[in-house]
Amino acid sequence: MLRRFPPDAPVEDAHGLPRGALARAGFAPDLITPALVGAVPDEVWRASVVDRLAAPGAAAAVAAWSRPGEVVTEALALVRRARTRCRVALLTNATSRLPDDLRLLGLDREVDAVVSSARIGVAKPSPEAFRRALRVLQHSPGGTVFCDDKEENAAGARSIGIDGVHTPTTAALREALVARGLLDGSPEVEPRAVADEVLLVLPEREAAERLAGELAGAGWAPAAVHRELLAGEDDAEAADWVVELLTAPDGRPAGSRRDWLDALAEEHDGFTSDNG
Repeated sequence: MLRRFPPDAPVEDAHGLPRGALARAGFAPDLITPALVGAVPDEVWRASVVDRLAAPGAAAAVAAWSRPGEVVTEALALVRRARTRCRVALLTNATSRLPDDLRLLGLDREVDAVVSSARIGVAKPSPEAFRRALRVLQHSPGGTVFCDDKEENAAGARSIGIDGVHTPTTAALREALVARGLLDGSPEVEPRAVADEVLLVLPEREAAERLAGELAGAGWAPAAVHRELLAGEDDAEAADWVVELLTAPDGRPAGSRRDWLDALAEEHDGFTSDNG
């Protein structure tokens, strides 16, 4: 809902492809599904699309088709307002290229967390996608609102107790946020509450333990490392490593240094969350 893509027809026309060919090839289930759940990287998926098209202009067409999209400015304005009242996370079906796309569009700093299907290993509307996202975000179903432009995705969220709302338009998104007290339409808004605890969520144990030691040495507490499984207790590979921080070296809540911790987590291919 935060970005949209221009129509494919101009690309297809410019490269001699039939109308609809890019979508038929690119989103064929046998090609797109492995990419969306992280089984193959984005570049492998796009190379497979070129092979599936089997046309002289296929490679150039896929290159032109591989744009990051454009920001939906009206939706972004709503997200910015909502973030004054709550944390906002992006849960999206995407390939491994998502972080690069978000950075190019400037959206990586417009939400508090990003959870990608390629990272958690399952895509919406599967209920498991929402369960794993909640584990990553350290949040409860009952305290979460999920908005999506597809009804099947909203239904998937509702199936595990999340308040899933179908919002096919920006107007519908605005109505959903207003109805839940997340937008009041006033320019005077309360500042976001600062969470006491911040969790650094990292993909590798070694990095988490090294960083925890450095933070503890600098005076952060408790700087404890925990493992957060994403795909069940028997899957030792599908885990994040969480560094728990409650207080900063100056004795203030760790959340008071959230911007600095966000940047630190990004340097280590991770992100921050809280335990709320």
